[in-house]
Amino acid sequence: MTVAVFDYATWAQRYPAVALYTDAPLAAALFAEASLYCDNTDLSPIACDPVTYQPRLMYLGMVVAHLATLARPEAAGGSGLVGRVASATQGSVSVTADMGAQPRSAAWWNQTQPGANFWASTARYRTFQYSPRPATTPFYPLRRPW
Repeated sequence: MTVAVFDYATWAQRYPAVALYTDAPLAAALFAEASLYCDNTDLSPIACDPVTYQPRLMYLGMVVAHLATLARPEAAGGSGLVGRVASATQGSVSVTADMGAQPRSAAWWNQTQPGANFWASTARYRTFQYSPRPATTPFYPLRRPW
């Protein structure tokens, strides 16, 4: 069974800013949650090298960083603001956030940089893939059944 295994040290080296407020137990829990968004089984369409677990481990790491950034507490710099800042006022502080024109399915991912990276890099897995069913009987278009 080839599934990616989470390594906190490697992940923290790749996402140091996120690792500052995400300890190993929380990151491991987020890795289990990330498997809901990126399949980590043998049936996954994303390849998983048995030695390095690439690229599936890279995708799962992006999802963990995305989830950790969304769950960042306000004391650690989290704002709860979703989207890009469209306008800001200083007197009597006012900020307006805008998600811009994008598909609804992309909006949640584009809230963070790791999420946007995941969304962009997994585009090839979200396209329609047709695999025809084997024909059981030959098809003769010029032959009429009557």
